[in-house]
Formats: sequence, structure tokens, C-alpha cells
Amino acid sequence: MTLAITKTTSTAVPAVVGADLRVPLVTGERVTYANLDHAASAPCLQEVRDAVDELLPWYASVHRGAGFASQVSTRVYEQARDRIRKFVGAHASDTVVFTRNTTDSLNLLARSVPRGTAVVLFDSEHHAALLPWRGPNVQRIPAPSSSGAAVVALDRALAAAPVGPRLVIVTGASNVTGELWPVAELAKVARRHGARIALDAAQLAPHRPLNVRELGVDYVAFSGHKIYAPFGAGVLVGRADWLQQAQPYLVGGGATAKVTDHGDRLGVAWSAVPERHEAGSPNVVGVHALAAACEILSRHWEQTVAHEQELLTRLRDGLRTVPGFRELSILTDADKVGVVSFTISGFDAGFLAAALSAEYGIGVRDGAFCAHVIVGRLVKAGAHEDRAVRASIGLGTTAEHVDRLVAALRTLVTEGPKWTYTQRDGRWVPEDDSRTLPPFLA
Repeated sequence: MTLAITKTTSTAVPAVVGADLRVPLVTGERVTYANLDHAASAPCLQEVRDAVDELLPWYASVHRGAGFASQVSTRVYEQARDRIRKFVGAHASDTVVFTRNTTDSLNLLARSVPRGTAVVLFDSEHHAALLPWRGPNVQRIPAPSSSGAAVVALDRALAAAPVGPRLVIVTGASNVTGELWPVAELAKVARRHGARIALDAAQLAPHRPLNVRELGVDYVAFSGHKIYAPFGAGVLVGRADWLQQAQPYLVGGGATAKVTDHGDRLGVAWSAVPERHEAGSPNVVGVHALAAACEILSRHWEQTVAHEQELLTRLRDGLRTVPGFRELSILTDADKVGVVSFTISGFDAGFLAAALSAEYGIGVRDGAFCAHVIVGRLVKAGAHEDRAVRASIGLGTTAEHVDRLVAALRTLVTEGPKWTYTQRDGRWVPEDDSRTLPPFLA
């Protein structure tokens, strides 16, 4: 059984849930929410919500039930592997392991590499890719200034790496700057040195077509909540051998082929991959949503890329008119997805984010974006060190959202805020904030 995904020939980008959401301002008004925080979590696609609604009446246990609903749920779960394998252009022999998110996927991979593996990565990586790798065989390369410099730096690092298994970790698109990394060129270098390469595609997968065979990567990880399917699923796709040889990531039902009682101990025969690393009752709803989002985006890449690039140009051109604006950049020669991180001279990033939300109904991200090393370096320890503002575009973004952000920043910088703000527990908040939460939280 395959649950249907409504096909469309529309030239418009896929619609998102909450596009007409109205939020309160501290001034007492309500405005349509300008969500410019897609890089953190993207809203749900309407077609994904429909796919979830279609499945919910059939929801039941996966792999464990003889009932018809269990058979349906099991079929949905297993078919999702093929749908996602197709989305990333994986080899038929590649395994598809479902996880909670990209962080979970990369931690699983880190637990599965052979002992003594030399791991090479750039220190500009998101914490999910930067932190799981520990020990003397981990080499962090300082962030390069260009795509060509990245290739040269990796070549040198691998030439100096210890003999034995090697693994390169690289992002597809920076979550700080949106810049696209030269993944195919880095993969060629990795192969020349006998290394495998893992791609963190959390920021790439929602914005660009992805084909691991064409790129030459061995593993790819991404999250549902960034690809318009916020139902708690992520995925690791790639070569099966290391994952098959590793101890299960979690232990429990599903990861076990057989458990026997030997009195003073239990004998355990572990399942083969992918079940080996999927202990416990699986998130069939999240997995179905993830697969649905992959198929929907695959039908709309041309519209999606054009929509985002048009708005990205509008955003960057507008932000350059704001006094004191400075955009953060790593690879000065790289194309970008719809992410712009910036500082404004004399203004704390947290204050700007709070005022944009409270007075203008705009959602942006402030801080170091779980990439503290590179953000601290790019901000260069100014008056408000290690913090920036990030505006990120997605399918729910409109030209009005972009223009509202630019106008709001110009007003805040030149005229100041309309409201009074104070710091509480390290965060800027408006004083006398009478905005009420939605009724379901009452």
C-alpha cells in the first residue's frame, strides 16, 4: 500500500501551514507573522499535513503487529526508505536509518566508525557535525576563505592523516552564512586519499536538489523539521558496512534478532542494518511526513530555487541600506541559499531580535546558531561579541516579509525602539508585555 501524495502542476511553490498566522504586538495590534527563521525549523507543508492526516487512522505498531493497521503502518514505514533513497540519489546498496534529526544521525555515524579512524573536518561546522568526533585522530581545519582554499586545505590535511580508515565531515550549506560548500570537489579529494565523506545536508536538503552519487559522498544526514516535515524524524543514508559492524546505537526491541537466557547472562543476536540502529517503536508518522516532504520538494525544485533566490537578492540589497549593517561570510566566492547572518554596529543582536518580534511581528534568530567557533571568529569579538542576527528564507517567505524586516531595522537603527526593553535571564524582553498566548496554552 502506498498512501497518496496529491500531485500538482502548479508553477507556485508548495504552500505551508500557518502562512496566514497573525501574532500580537506589544502595541496592541495584530499582524501577519513574518517568519524569517526557516533555517532553525521550517513550517509544515500543507501537503505534508494532508499526508499525515491520511495516515493517522491507520496508525499502529510497526514490525510487530498482525493486525491490518499494523501491516499498513509497516508498509508505509519501509516504503519511506525507498522514497528517501530516491530523493538523495543513493545507491541501491546504501542503508537508510531513521533517526530523530541530523544531530542524532551524525552521532550515530560517530559511534559506528572503526576504532582509530582519522576524522577531518572544518571548524566552521555546526555543533552537530563538530562535536561528536573526539580523540587524537580528529583534525579540525580552520575555516577557509574560499571554495578553492577549502579543497587545498582538505588535500593537505588528508595527506598528513594517519594511515587507516579516514572520514571527512562537511556541510552542504552553512547554517550561519547560507554559503554552498564545494562538496563534489571535496569528495574527489577524499577519494584520492582513500577517505570516506559524510555530508551534513540539514541546510542543503530544503533548498537544493541532492544526489549523493553525483556528489561522490558516502553518507548524508538531514532532518524533517528543516525540510517542512516537523514531526520528529531525521535520516542517515549511506554505506552499510561500518554501520553493520558497529554495536547498536540504542539497545532494545527492534534492534534484536534474538535474546536467549543463559542464567547468569543474556545472549543477544543483533539485527542487521537498518533495524540494528532503530531500537524501540519507530516514529512512523514522522518518517511518512519526511518522505512526503522529499517527494513534494522534488516536484518543485525549479520554483523553489527561483522563489528563494529572488527573495535572497531582495533581502541582501535591502539590508545593505541599513546603517551599520555587516554581513557574515566564510567562503567569499560561494553561492548561497536563503540565509543571511549579520551584525549592526552598536546594537546587540538579542535586542534587535526582541524588538523585531515585539514591535513588528518578525521572527529571526539571534545568537551563535550552534556554531560558536565560526560565529565568534566572524563577529570578531566586538562590543557584542559572539552574537549575530540571522534572517532565513523559505517557502513561506514573501516579499512583504523581507521589506518589513528591512524597514523595521532601518527604523530601529535611526529612530530607536517604540517600547522599553530589559534583560531577563540573559534575554532581551519588552517591559509590560501584555501579549497573550494562544488559547490552547491557557
